[in-house]
Amino acid sequence: MDSISLQIKRSINKFSQTDHSIGSPTADIILLEYGDYECPGAASAELLTKHLIDVFGDEMRLIYRHFPLTEIHPHAELAAEAAEAAGAQGHFWGMHDLLFTHQEHLKMASLMNYAEQLELDMIRFAAEMKERIYLQRIKEERQSGEALNIRTSPSFFLNGTPIDVTFGLENLENSVIALMQQSDW
Repeated sequence: MDSISLQIKRSINKFSQTDHSIGSPTADIILLEYGDYECPGAASAELLTKHLIDVFGDEMRLIYRHFPLTEIHPHAELAAEAAEAAGAQGHFWGMHDLLFTHQEHLKMASLMNYAEQLELDMIRFAAEMKERIYLQRIKEERQSGEALNIRTSPSFFLNGTPIDVTFGLENLENSVIALMQQSDW
């Protein structure tokens, strides 16, 4: 492994308490996703990642990081902020699911509606959205993705190895299954 690959692998495997994850926290198999709530490809990938967690959740952990492609998805950054504001109230994954389910409706009025559906503290949610207090975190996650040479959403790393989903998500599913078989799942 060359030094650049090793540096990328170390960077990817540095998870923090603030990372949003589902699945087993002690899993040996880590799937890291960089995604964009307004991206149709990321919405399609959401169905597969849910399936993988349903099937392999005891052996696998999914970590989600924001990678809003604001150049082509004008509402993605605001949607990511809504996910973070919901996450601060313990509802990141609920908001995450709503954003992908309704990705054609990501303006502020819709985001407020989703927050109400999740029964969030609306005064807090509205204030945090107005103040844009999670914008810096989202920008940092995008920058971390750019440092890994990510240019598109969704982008995946399986135990630190990039998984190319350019031509479909089958490669991701096959890679997870192959890794599970190697681990005697």
